[in-house]
Amino acid sequence: MSPLTVFIRTLFKSSAIFLGVGVIFLNPALDWSTRGAVTAQKSSSEAAVDALTLALKDADAGVRREACAALGQMRSARAVPALIDTLKDSDVDVRSRAMSALAQIRDTRATTAIAGALKDADAGVRARAASALAELRDTASVDALIAAIKDADVNVRRHVVRALGEIGDARALPALTAVLKDEDANVRRRAVAAIAEISDGPGNNHWQRPNPNPNPNPNPNPNPNPNPRPMVRIWR
Repeated sequence: MSPLTVFIRTLFKSSAIFLGVGVIFLNPALDWSTRGAVTAQKSSSEAAVDALTLALKDADAGVRREACAALGQMRSARAVPALIDTLKDSDVDVRSRAMSALAQIRDTRATTAIAGALKDADAGVRARAASALAELRDTASVDALIAAIKDADVNVRRHVVRALGEIGDARALPALTAVLKDEDANVRRRAVAAIAEISDGPGNNHWQRPNPNPNPNPNPNPNPNPNPRPMVRIWR
């Protein structure tokens, strides 16, 4: 073999080595598998979320419900798109569990979809949607909640009023004031509490009571040492 051929083969091998090192350096999420191929790494939690996401499509509604509950406990934002899609599930309990999971994760990407569930045919789902929006506390849901404040189901109205109080947006005050005439006493009580919560929000200092004790030093004992050392008289 001529020296030129040896030189060319050595050059090609060195170039291939440097190219492989460059790929790994520029892509730290990649690693060499035992077969020599480059594979993407995935954490155990991500793998678990992906597995449970697949379970949301199981033929058995019980499996789908359990998958929703598990994803809610994991509180992974990775599961949000799949849980939003599950809000269209044919099973009422699955839809409710999906909303509960989204409320636990507290990702506002789910606000629009959950607000849409305020129009669900099932009253229990509508009530759970209002409760989930109360936990998200996203002002983007205020208009949908105001529209649902006259729901035919009393339990839905109670949760809607509570949600508006938790969010604390002043746009809800006229609707909450009208609810003070609701036929249900519990709804009226919650409306009072919600109005108070909105009034006590940031920037509403006119509701603060004056300080009954203007003295800047409320300590009646001016002695800086509350436990003075007893004086001992020495007799000679």
